[in-house]
Formats: sequence, structure tokens, C-alpha cells
Amino acid sequence: MSYTTDGIRNIALVGHASAGKTTLFEALLQAGGVIQTQGSVERGSTVSDFDPMEKERQHSIADAVASIDRGECHINLIDTPGHPEFRGPTLSALAAVETCAIVVNAHNGIEYSTHRLMEYARARNLCRLLIVNKIDGGNCRALVDQLRETFGPECLPINLPSQGGKAVVDCFFKPEGVADFDTVQAAHQRIIDQVVEINETVMGHYLDEGEQGLSGQELHDAFEQCLREGHLVPICFVSARTGAGVKELLELVERLAPNPREGNPPPFIKGSGAEAAPIEAVPDPAAHVIADVWKIVNDPFVGKLSVFRVYQGTVKKDTQLFIDDGKKPFKVGHLFKLKGKDHVEIDQAIPGDIAAVAKIDEIHFDAVLHDSHDEDQIHLKPLDFPVPMFGLAVEPAHKGQEQKLATALAKLGEEDPCFRVEHNKELNETVVRGLSDLHLKLMLERMKERYGVEVKSRPPRIAYRETIGAHAEGHHRHKKQTGGAGQFGEVFLRVEPLERGAGFEFVDAVKGGTIPGQFLPAVEKGVRQVLDHGAIAGYQMQDVRVTVYDGKYHPVDSKEVAFIAAGKKAFLDAVAKARPTLLEPVVNLEVFVPDNHMGDVTGGLAGKRARINGTDSARGGEIIIKAQVPLAEVTDYQTELKSMTGGRGRYAIEFSHYEAVPAQIQKQLVESYKPRHEED
Repeated sequence: MSYTTDGIRNIALVGHASAGKTTLFEALLQAGGVIQTQGSVERGSTVSDFDPMEKERQHSIADAVASIDRGECHINLIDTPGHPEFRGPTLSALAAVETCAIVVNAHNGIEYSTHRLMEYARARNLCRLLIVNKIDGGNCRALVDQLRETFGPECLPINLPSQGGKAVVDCFFKPEGVADFDTVQAAHQRIIDQVVEINETVMGHYLDEGEQGLSGQELHDAFEQCLREGHLVPICFVSARTGAGVKELLELVERLAPNPREGNPPPFIKGSGAEAAPIEAVPDPAAHVIADVWKIVNDPFVGKLSVFRVYQGTVKKDTQLFIDDGKKPFKVGHLFKLKGKDHVEIDQAIPGDIAAVAKIDEIHFDAVLHDSHDEDQIHLKPLDFPVPMFGLAVEPAHKGQEQKLATALAKLGEEDPCFRVEHNKELNETVVRGLSDLHLKLMLERMKERYGVEVKSRPPRIAYRETIGAHAEGHHRHKKQTGGAGQFGEVFLRVEPLERGAGFEFVDAVKGGTIPGQFLPAVEKGVRQVLDHGAIAGYQMQDVRVTVYDGKYHPVDSKEVAFIAAGKKAFLDAVAKARPTLLEPVVNLEVFVPDNHMGDVTGGLAGKRARINGTDSARGGEIIIKAQVPLAEVTDYQTELKSMTGGRGRYAIEFSHYEAVPAQIQKQLVESYKPRHEED
């Protein structure tokens, strides 16, 4: 290994679909000497899009890793999917890098995912770099203005296109040459002015002696500080197809991108609840190991591959590592670097590096690997993944494959944090949830190809919730005599609503031992049975406080089962008096449509109980309509929108909150539950 932690650069290429990330990934690997010939998305010959489904569809579905060595610099590159349906793997990669490079298509400008990914990177406190790709033929001058207007004046070109996008000229290291727009010297001056104002000492030297008074280290350190604090977001220009600007981008990454010591420290937390406290992982190769698993791949032939980022310590072959708070370690028999689908065996991974281990089934996504129990209860602050709201109820197409289906779904769920599997015990229904119907379709196709499991699918029930709207009291006496020892338990409790999203609270207010302490968990168990299965329509209940304040017991006949039954019936009694209410999931909806279809779309949304929150203009004559709408109203919205806009409309949804359903809808749902419940 010819590099140290100071030489590592970790970069995630993110951006909207068709921005050219995979082609840029290829161009960088070729420029860095990793591959001889640049692969093609169209020919299915790229390093990163090696999955058969990616080759067939000609776009990335999962992220891929490869590295470039340039002297003492080791660059870990991650190519990520651009389609919003595969946002899970994209966001997972942000946990492994210091720098997020947002790739923008010079022909299309700022698109939906550009906004979202800039927000995600900012929230994660990552250094950001804007890469304008496809500069040959793009309106780069207008795009720079748009980037600065949208994301702030801290966005400044660090190089500029020239010769109609056939080359780029440097505006920072050696500001010489002629650019297509702006002057190189003016762009250089703006960058310098932005950099020096971050540090008073550097600013003083600059004001006293000009740029010549700044040492190279001073300027470098100030640049790094600007990146860390978001005071500067460099814009650089490339054409991944022609190679223009690619070598310059590699040089920029090598000379100016932060290494693991220079980036903002990762948000590790030790403990949970009120005792949770932030800690800092120190990139010291001699310290105890702390590593985070940010990617899982389940290959039916190779087995489980767990990709991790080392934050502290050195992982070596034959190291014994613990998983989270587990007491039994596993042995690192083989350690790998990744180059797309290829695995290159290595002897060690130092702080800041990205590596992988294979065939350790106990490792899961976001697991913390460590070599000492001093690191128990340490975890990385969770990423804010979009909530998967699209659902399909699935069952095996062939009988006898229930267990095979469950295993395959679990493996898919390990790979994509935005693909979730739920089982509704009440209906004996397995539901898969994702970010769109396309997301679910491709995940189920992958399951068929990898594991040979075919499914039948249908729309699931909407994930309504139940709650209460008033205070009330409930009581039940459970008494059963069977000839021998009987059953007896009596419970008095009160219920009260909590604020939306508060969950559930169980309060023990029993005085004088009227219910012995050993039976109170049984009362809570009975209450939780109602929470799980609902009281009026078969949906989970939330935002309720239950206070048990009195009861009776029998020294011989009182048993746990009696107090489970008494707690359940007393809770049902109280709920019936407490204005039981059904809640429905409401989503944030953004619809992208040509401006001439705006009236049709907003009119259609009005008929879906939507609240229109406003509209924005986008490039290309598009309008973005922002609204909040009940999920039940948009379960088949994709078909309707395509029909309304001739296939030109698209949309994205994210969960927002729960709110009460209209009285008429609640009545219908309750009435439809009664016959089904009576049959059960």
C-alpha cells in the first residue's frame, strides 16, 4: 500500500438521471490508468453498470465502487443511481465520503434530483462540488447563473470551458488562457476573494501583500475550510464523452478535495435515548477499529458482500471484529477492494479507506464493526431516507415457496434501505414498499432473476392508523371458572390522546397493590394487542396514553392470561367512548408537467382532496406543482398523469404526516371491517 490516510479522497458522484455520471466514472478511471478503454453505457461495457438489469435498461440501479491511484493519492470513487426510485443506494453512499460531487447536465440544467441531492449533502455536512457535464453544446454561461441563483453565490467556477466545450481552462492554479465566457482572471479573482475571507489571518496577509503574500499551505488550508463550512461550492466543467476537463477534474480532486482528516467529522453517537452523546472517530491507524457498513450485496454465487468505510483503526486480515453490540466476533479471513464487480484482495484497510468482507451473514446495513467492547453502542447518525410509500401485496406464484419468498425479500431489503417488507398479521398479507411502482417492479424482477421466486401482486390496503380524540375511562372484569383453578383479573384504566406522532405511553398509577406488580406487564400486553390490531377498523393504533389506576386480583385465580384479557377489554371499552378516529397518510407531492397541462393537472388534484401549496417554473417550459394529498388518492396516479399529459408528466412523493380522514370515509372503512372481522 503506497498511500496513507492523508492521501485518500472519497468522492460520490450523484445527480439526476442522464447527467452522465456513469460515463464520467469511466472517463475518470481511464484518465487515472485503471482501465485501458472507456466503456459505454449503450454497449453495456462499463465498470459500474455490470448488473444484467442495468445493462438492459442502460442506467444505474445500484451504486458501484472503484479506486484510482495517482502517486501517493488514492481516490475512492462511487458511482450512484440518478433515478429517484433508487435514492436509497445513492444516499447510502453519502455515509462513506467527505465530498459529494453533484453532476449536472449542461443541456438540461438544474433538475429535480439536483435540488434534492444538494439538500441531502448540505444536511450531511459534506463538502460539495458541482460538475457540469456535457459541456459541448450546452449553454454553460446561463447554467452558471442558474446555479448561483438557485444554490447561492458561494457556487463559483474553478475552471471554465473553452473552444466551444472542447477544452477547459484553469481559473485557480494557473489562471491563463481564454474561456468561452467570462475572463479567466475575473473568475480567478472571485475564487481567491471567496477563499481568503474565511480566515482572518489569511485575509490580513492578502490585504497587506496581495496574493503573492499567501503561502501555498495557507491558501490550501483556507480552501479546505471553505469547503468544510459550505462557504465555497466549486463549479468545474467536463465532457465525459470527449474527455474535455477530465484530467483537470482528477487534478482538482487530488490537490483540493479533503482527505479523511480534513473533512467534517462523521456524526457518530454512543448510547441511546437520553444517554446518547456524540463522539468523534479519530483517523488514527493505531486506535481501536470503528467502521460503518454502508452497502450490502447478496450474490447468489459469491454470498453476502459487506462494504464498509473505516473511520478509525486498521482492519487487517485475520482481525477479530465485533458487529454492533454482539459478543461473538468474526474473523476477517479475506479483505477486498472493489473495482465494479471485481474484488481485489488486500492485506489491510486504513482509516478513511473503503473495503469489503464476504460471507459474514450476521453483518447488516449500517452495522458498526469494531475490535473492542469499548466501542459497544456506537452507531453513525442515521441518514434521512425517503419513506417508501408505494406498496404491493405479494404472495408466491407457486405453492410451497413461502419460505423461499421470505428469504429472498429479506436479502433484497438488506441491499436497499428504501425497500421494506411488512407482514400484516391481521390479514396475513405480505406487503413490499418502495419509492415508486417502477422501483418495486425492478426489485421483484431482480428477485426472480437471482433467486428464482415469482410472485403474484395486488394493491395492498392503505396504511391507515387509529387514534382517539378524547379522554375516557374503561373497565373490564375477566372471570372464568373451569372446574379447577379459575381465572380472575379486573382492570380500571383511562385513555387520553397524545399529539400526532407521539406514539404510545403506558403509565402505572396503581395504588395500594390492587393489581400486583407482576401482573402489570400482562395488562400492558393486552393493551398492545389492541394497538397492533386496532379497535374499530383493523389498523394499528397510535398517539395514545393509557393509565392503569385500579383493579382487583384473586390470590389463587389471578393469572397472567386473565390480566391480558382484562387489559385488552378495558382498553377497548375506553376507546369506544373516546371518539375513535381513523388517520390516513398524507404525502408531499411534486408534479412536473409541461406548462400547457398545468390547469388539467391542478384540476385533477383538486378532485383528490389535494391542497395545492404553490407552483415553480422549471427549465424547458415545465411547471412544478407542489401539493399535499392523501396517499389513498394517488395509488394509481402514474397511469392517470401519463394519460393526462401524453406521457410527459412525472411526479415524486414523500411521506408527510397522518391526519384524520373525513367522516364518510371513516364510516365506510369501519363498516367494511366489521364483516371481515366477524368472519375471522
